[in-house]
Amino acid sequence: MDSANGSEEDALWGNDDDGGQWSHQDLPNDVEVLKRIWRNEKSAPEILGYETLLVERVREQIALMEENLAAYAESLDDVMLSLFEMDVNRLMFLLRAYLRVRLSKIEKFALHIMRTAELWDRLSAQEQEYAQKFVDVLSKHMHDSVLGKLEKAYDSMVKQAASSEENDMIVEPQLDTYVFCRSKTAVGSFQLDDKGDETVDLMPNDLYILRYRPVRGLLGTDSIELV
Repeated sequence: MDSANGSEEDALWGNDDDGGQWSHQDLPNDVEVLKRIWRNEKSAPEILGYETLLVERVREQIALMEENLAAYAESLDDVMLSLFEMDVNRLMFLLRAYLRVRLSKIEKFALHIMRTAELWDRLSAQEQEYAQKFVDVLSKHMHDSVLGKLEKAYDSMVKQAASSEENDMIVEPQLDTYVFCRSKTAVGSFQLDDKGDETVDLMPNDLYILRYRPVRGLLGTDSIELV
């Protein structure tokens, strides 16, 4: 690629020649991280922490690349233009897939998430607003269509009957489901139960099928990834 095309490439990627901290060399790393957090979110039974900085950075880069594509479209050949468009579309697909998985979990476990402070804090501000509105709409719909026509003892969204001691109508994630995971570090002997009768040696890059509950802490420390 000649120097003219090289400068156009830098502009398309949003390369900062004025001393900024972001350059197009960072994009492949962000793509790989976005793939990983999407796989983790898709495979984990519970909702995971929202990756605020990464999502904001990817959104900004998508907007910048789209703006630059429009500005430089006429000066690029069709092949190069197609390659840059593919990169933009790839980023948009990954970001949307990640956000869709999270919204699906929010809708499925909305009541449980709202009643659990730890899970509520894992949502972004926009997700918290969405969850609240979703529950409000769902509550109104259920009351107008079904619950409002039942006796007082059975008109709750969270209990089968007023006599129930627990909120047995709230859907919760099944944390003891089995997941495929890959160890990223040499964790060594890891205890899978409270008694210590069940252990596994977690070695780097090895694949395992394990219950999610015992290893969820390792996912939080980035010692494993779900596949």
